[in-house]
Amino acid sequence: MDAQELSDEEFARRGNAIFEERVRPNVDVDAEAHKFVAIDVETGKYEIDESDVEASDRLVDRDPEAEGRIWLRRVGSPHAYRFGTRFHPTDPTP
Repeated sequence: MDAQELSDEEFARRGNAIFEERVRPNVDVDAEAHKFVAIDVETGKYEIDESDVEASDRLVDRDPEAEGRIWLRRVGSPHAYRFGTRFHPTDPTP
């Protein structure tokens, strides 16, 4: 099945599975925490960089067919980005 035909949930499941099986065992999570991982969900190829754009561009340079089937996440997080603010219990209230 082509990556374009996958549901969002299946696309994410595949990207995260590849991360756990192929990427995590080959990275130093402490040293590379917060770096982006661009993963081709069809081939399992990946690139790591501090910039999401650089990681994605390098992956597409290696395999132009990867464009449109790249899953992004950070090495030390289950997500690539966070939306909203973060609650800090020690922050003074306004």
